[in-house]
Amino acid sequence: MKNTIRILGLDPGLRRLGWGIIDAEGARLHWVAHGVIEPPHDEALSVRLLHLFEDLTAVIAQWHPDEAAIEETFVNMNPSSTLKLGHARAAAMLAPAKAGLSVAEYAALDIKKSVVGAGRADKDQVLFMVQRLLPLAGKGEAKMKADAADALACAITHAHKRKMAALKQTLQQAPTARSAPGARSRSSSAAVAQAKKGAA
Repeated sequence: MKNTIRILGLDPGLRRLGWGIIDAEGARLHWVAHGVIEPPHDEALSVRLLHLFEDLTAVIAQWHPDEAAIEETFVNMNPSSTLKLGHARAAAMLAPAKAGLSVAEYAALDIKKSVVGAGRADKDQVLFMVQRLLPLAGKGEAKMKADAADALACAITHAHKRKMAALKQTLQQAPTARSAPGARSRSSSAAVAQAKKGAA
């Protein structure tokens, strides 16, 4: 079984698509790379979606992740904005799916709770915790963009969730604990006493 799993986290957006890659080795998480894809804002929607898909496909080809995770779409009061975000999310999901990767989906509240410990955390808190959990992620840059931090947070969440799932599976497969020897002895003694009483 492979000990190290490379996870691609995605924070979808039509203007900016954040991506981040980490290696999960047991309980240890290692930063690999991150970035933000920004399609030309003056192009047609179809061209911008193609730009997202092709650039993300190039990222996958370069870093070879094993699994992917993406933030679920946040439904806001503007139906048009929500629909466009859904298009961008679909383009982001297609790229890893085409590469044969499984794509897990997580709500924003779950991601914030997993990384920060509070479901209502703001972007600055997420950025701070990502840099604490992945110290190398902020090296060599003046400031990590929030979109990339959110993507890394999604990858971290997936690493935590798959670790918990593996632990749960291990516990379920463990053999049922047998009764203690003392308990068996007491049970046997009681059975013998009951048999003698019946004979009398």
